[in-house]
Amino acid sequence: MNILKKLLVLSTLSFTLVGFETTSSAAEQTLSVKSGETSWKVVSKTDNSALELMKENHDKFPTLYEKEIDVTDQEKELMARLVTAEAKGEPYEGKVAVAEVIINRVEHEEFPDTVKEVVYEQVSGTYAFSPVQNGEINKPADEESMEAVEEALVDKENDSEAIYFYNPEIATDTWILTRQVTETIGNHRFAI
Repeated sequence: MNILKKLLVLSTLSFTLVGFETTSSAAEQTLSVKSGETSWKVVSKTDNSALELMKENHDKFPTLYEKEIDVTDQEKELMARLVTAEAKGEPYEGKVAVAEVIINRVEHEEFPDTVKEVVYEQVSGTYAFSPVQNGEINKPADEESMEAVEEALVDKENDSEAIYFYNPEIATDTWILTRQVTETIGNHRFAI
C-alpha cells in the first residue's frame, strides 16, 4: 500500500473517530459531522469541493483527502511520454485528462500503486496502454504533454474520476465500450 493510500486510510479512520461542525459558505450553513462519517460523505452534503471546505475551515477540517500523489521526475517524464503517444493531435485539455487517468489509477484500489506500475500494467498478457505494447512509449515526450502532466498533478480542483479513456473510432475491445462515459474531449471518451 503506498503512502498516499495509507494517509487516506489513516485520515478516514481518524475522521470516523470524532465528530465536529464545519461551515459551507456556498450554502451559508453549518454541517454537523457525525462520528463514523467519512470526509467524502461530508463533501457530498454540500455544493462545495473538498478543497473549498478545507480552505474555509482550516484546522477544523484537517482530515479531508486532497488529490495529491508524490511523483518523481522520472515518473513525470514517463507519464508525459505516455500522454504524447496516447493523445497526439488531441487538444491540451485532453492531454491533461489522459494524465489524470494515470493519476486516478495510481490512487484507485483496483490498479497498481505507482506511476510506473500503472503505465506498464499487463492485463491477460497484454499491456493496458497500447503505446507500451507497440513501443511508442519509448519516444520522447513533447513539451505540451510535459505541461499537461504538471497541470494534472497540481490541479486541486480536478473532479475527474475517469480511470479509462478510449477513441471509439479505433477501439477494438468491445468491453471498453460498456464503461460509463463521464466526458468526451477531442476524439477520446473518458470513463469510469
